[in-house]
Amino acid sequence: MNIILQPPKCPPQDVPSLVKRAESIAGLSLGELGQLAGIAIPEHFKQHKGFTGQLIELWLGASAGSTPQQDFPELGVELKTIPVDANGKVLETTYVCFAHTKVPFGTTWKNSSVKNKLQQVLFIPILGERSVPPRNRIVGMPKLWLPTPEQDSVLKQDWEELCEMISLGQIQKINATQGVALHIRPKAADGTVLTQATGSEGEAILTRPRGFYLRKSFTQTILNDC
Repeated sequence: MNIILQPPKCPPQDVPSLVKRAESIAGLSLGELGQLAGIAIPEHFKQHKGFTGQLIELWLGASAGSTPQQDFPELGVELKTIPVDANGKVLETTYVCFAHTKVPFGTTWKNSSVKNKLQQVLFIPILGERSVPPRNRIVGMPKLWLPTPEQDSVLKQDWEELCEMISLGQIQKINATQGVALHIRPKAADGTVLTQATGSEGEAILTRPRGFYLRKSFTQTILNDC
């Protein structure tokens, strides 16, 4: 096994190289990765919710950041870290991307941001419940996932039903119980953040920003599939 001394200075050249990088940091703690990179690990993630993902992106050489494209656009791969417990149980839903409160004209499943983000995903489980200090949380073995036709069909149906509700002015009726694999819920720092949407009578309304999330049950099946 290669000894890791510092984060790579350039993006991986291909998918196997990306997976190899992810495998090389498996078993290390966030504290060890931070120390090797010269980065201080927060005591908690209340004000640093995206820290884990950013640290892993650094070690894998991701370049896209928070843009609408994948984290590794040249490879067509999105990176998602997933907190799990000691038994591998997924602890949180997985954020996919921003959900338009007004669906742009001409948007279909094939050209949607959700489809783009999920066409090929490198899932990296992070072993450690919330009670475990961030510096002690362990990086697990990566899982490269490409949706099966059946999974793509489920995601497509969820996306189409949710976007239809938005287009019909029913965004206020959308809740986290809708969707088999994909659901929409508010995505903002607090309830004071508002954005424009369309109401049931076609009127302009203000509502909280939304995001698409993968259900824990869905990502659990992905991690369990050897």
